[in-house]
Amino acid sequence: MAETYTDAELSAFLDEDLPQDRMAGIEQALRNDSALGERLTAIVGQRDAGLHALGAIWRRERLSCPSREQLGSFLLEVLEDSHADYIRFHLNTIGCRVCNASLDDLRNQHATEEDAAATQSRRRKYFQSSAGYLSSDG
Repeated sequence: MAETYTDAELSAFLDEDLPQDRMAGIEQALRNDSALGERLTAIVGQRDAGLHALGAIWRRERLSCPSREQLGSFLLEVLEDSHADYIRFHLNTIGCRVCNASLDDLRNQHATEEDAAATQSRRRKYFQSSAGYLSSDG
């Protein structure tokens, strides 16, 4: 039995807003199902004609996505439990690719900053331990 896709899923597909496995499934189905391709073309036509549903605007403008600052606070574990639970739900259950990518970027940035701080600390220790050898008294 062929899998069915909602118009909302097809619209999210156009926005590349679905989890990777779902995106791949729709892409594969489009290769084999001309009716699905016609539905997708109709959705594109509605978008081009300026027909907008409230849900489509909500998703397109990412109104349910936390800000980058909120994601950073989530990463530092300083949010209230209810807010952290929502972000966890948004990232893990909804699988928002944009927010997950932003969170990964914040993690990488944090790791880079920690590496730079560790390098700076190491350099300071080397300099301090070598200072006696380099002084004019020694």
